[in-house]
Amino acid sequence: MAATDPDLARRNRRLGFIAGGVAASMVGLAFASVPLYAIFCAVTGYNGTPQIGGVAPGATDQRVTVRFNANVHPSLPWKFAPGQGPETLALGQEGMAFYTAKNLAQTPVTGIATYNVTPEVAGPYFHKVACFCFDEQTLEPGQQVEMPIAFWVDPKMAEDPGTRGIRTITINYTYFRTLADAERAGALAKAGEHVGKRTELVSPAGPQTATP
Repeated sequence: MAATDPDLARRNRRLGFIAGGVAASMVGLAFASVPLYAIFCAVTGYNGTPQIGGVAPGATDQRVTVRFNANVHPSLPWKFAPGQGPETLALGQEGMAFYTAKNLAQTPVTGIATYNVTPEVAGPYFHKVACFCFDEQTLEPGQQVEMPIAFWVDPKMAEDPGTRGIRTITINYTYFRTLADAERAGALAKAGEHVGKRTELVSPAGPQTATP
């Protein structure tokens, strides 16, 4: 039996509501995926994000603990800290960590990070695949961001007589306001050729209001 006009109208309205709900859900997912896409680019190097360190060769039997340190030069009105504690992983295994930075000023502020690894003899074996330290970062007033670092420790460290006994590595980051500040502090020489670029970092959570 053919559907009556009122039945057909109700059915069309129902289909319209369902289609509208699906479309709204897709739009919501698209917006939610923007910060995830930004992190994906930062970690994988997709869309032109710089990478160094090559591909991790794969996990071995020996393990190492990586500690994360954070410092801020007095001229930079930022709060900067690691987002997690030490991470233990196998040599050759890729790891990931996050640092959190927040602009405490009432104006946009650009910062630049330098880094070093301790003990120093482990430095050549610590490979950063992706890192916020590759670029300057500009934060809006009160903006807080999570910044990723992807890394791996070369299994060859276990073959070097000078490093085979190392079980803990610390990566130290110091944020400066300017290259001149970093140079005066003696940190610029260790920063590498990547220092001096300028990139605005998109916050996964969007700009946030600073708290006292």
